[in-house]
Amino acid sequence: MTTPLQHPILGIDHGEARFGIAITDAAGILAHPLETITVQATDPVTRIVEIIAQRQVQNIVLGLPLRMDGSEGTAAEKIRAFAVELTEKITIPLHFQDERLTTVSASAKLHQAGKNAKKQKSMIDQAAAVEILNNWLSAQSPMEFPEEFHPDF
Repeated sequence: MTTPLQHPILGIDHGEARFGIAITDAAGILAHPLETITVQATDPVTRIVEIIAQRQVQNIVLGLPLRMDGSEGTAAEKIRAFAVELTEKITIPLHFQDERLTTVSASAKLHQAGKNAKKQKSMIDQAAAVEILNNWLSAQSPMEFPEEFHPDF
């Protein structure tokens, strides 16, 4: 039997100008947008460490930009270098999640929710972080529920 994941889990969409941040609820059922870190205004590592402490984060999922063929390029190298920098400041597990097409998916969902392209700009990074985190959560198996959870089916 696998050890149940500890929550909350922080999802990160790393960008050159902005980092989208998402977080799970305490039970790990839902991921929701948390904030956007603007690199020009705030050091991302410092802010992420603050969030970890404030929210008692137990795991981090960092989007890894793979090429469409699944290989890693220079973008993935940058993310891995960032991961090394971050793990020097934290003690919780960090996991990578393929982030191919997460921004496209997030943009489509925002559009379906009635957000036009101009309004999406302020939310897209957080929405992509939610996609990364949800994809990672979906890939964890078997799905584990708290002992007190008893579905009616």
